[in-house]
Amino acid sequence: MAEDKPWALISEIGDQGFVEEVSDILKCHFHIICLKDFLQNPQLHGPKIQALLLWSAKPAPVPSLLSLLPSLKVVANGGVGIDHINVPYVTGLGVKVTNTPAVVSDATADMAMGLLLASARRIVEGHQISIDPKMTNIPQNLLGAEVTGSVLGIIGMGHIGYKIAQRSKGFDMKILYHNRNRRSVEDEQAVGARYCENMDELLKESDFVVLVVDLTPESTGLISHRQLSLMKPTATLVNVSRGLVVDQDALVKALQSGTIRAAALDVTYPEPLPRDHPLLSLPNVLITPHIGTNTHTTVRRIVEKMVENAVAAVKGLPIPNECKPR
Repeated sequence: MAEDKPWALISEIGDQGFVEEVSDILKCHFHIICLKDFLQNPQLHGPKIQALLLWSAKPAPVPSLLSLLPSLKVVANGGVGIDHINVPYVTGLGVKVTNTPAVVSDATADMAMGLLLASARRIVEGHQISIDPKMTNIPQNLLGAEVTGSVLGIIGMGHIGYKIAQRSKGFDMKILYHNRNRRSVEDEQAVGARYCENMDELLKESDFVVLVVDLTPESTGLISHRQLSLMKPTATLVNVSRGLVVDQDALVKALQSGTIRAAALDVTYPEPLPRDHPLLSLPNVLITPHIGTNTHTTVRRIVEKMVENAVAAVKGLPIPNECKPR
C-alpha cells in the first residue's frame, strides 16, 4: 500500500535535481520530499526520513542536515564517485552508504572516446567554422591528430577504464594502462593491453592519456607539472574522473607552453569553472559540463539502482552496492 512506503529526502525534481522523467521510479518506492520543503519544517519531517537520495552530490550529507534525520538508514548516491560523502562519519552514525558503479560504465566510456575523438579531429572547431556566416571557403589547414594506430594510456583500469580499452581496440590503438592492481592476463589479452607498473612510462609513450580514477587523497593532484612534462608535445589529456585529479594551474601552463597538444575535460574543479578561468579561453581545450553519464538510458538505470540500494537498506536486506570506509 502507498501508505507503507518509506520517506526519502531529495534535492529537487527538475533544474538542478532529478530529471522529471525518472520521478516515477522514486515515487513508486518512496514518499519523497524536496529539501526546500523539508527545511520549512524539519522538526515535522525529519523523523520520517529513512533515505537520503543524492543527485549531483545534493543534498549535501553534512552533519547539520544529518542531525535533523534521526531515523535515517541510508545515504544512496546516484553515480559511482562518493568523494563528496564523509563515509566514515556517515557510517559511524549507523547509516549505510551506497553508490551505483556498474550502470555508469558504458556511458562514461562512450564519453571518454567522444572527447578523445572530438579533440583529436577538432570537431567542435570545425562546427564553429561551418556555421560562421562569413565562411565562404573550406579551410585546408584544420588538421587534427590521427587516432587510428595511436597509443592510448589509461590511468585507472577499473570497470570504466576497461570499457574504454574495449572501444579503443576498434581504432587499432596500442593500449597501455596503469592501475593499483594489474588485471588478469586474460583481460589484458582480450583488449591487447600492456601493464605499466610505473605511470611515468605510460605518460612518456602515450598519444592520448585518459584519466579514469576515483578521487582519493592519493589521486588528488595526480597529474601536475612533472607528469605533464613527461608527456609528448603531441599528446592529449582526457579527464572523465574528477577535476581535482589534475592540477589545473599546471595544466593551463602546459597547454599555453605547448608542453602537451590539448586537453579534453568532462570534469573540472569547481564545476562550473569561474567564467574568467584561463582554461575557458584556451583554443586547445574542450570542456563539457560533467555529462559523462547523461543519457536517457543510463540516468534511468542509475536511479533504478539507487532506489534498489535504498530500499534494501531501509528493509534491512543485503545491499547490492554498499560503500564501506576504506
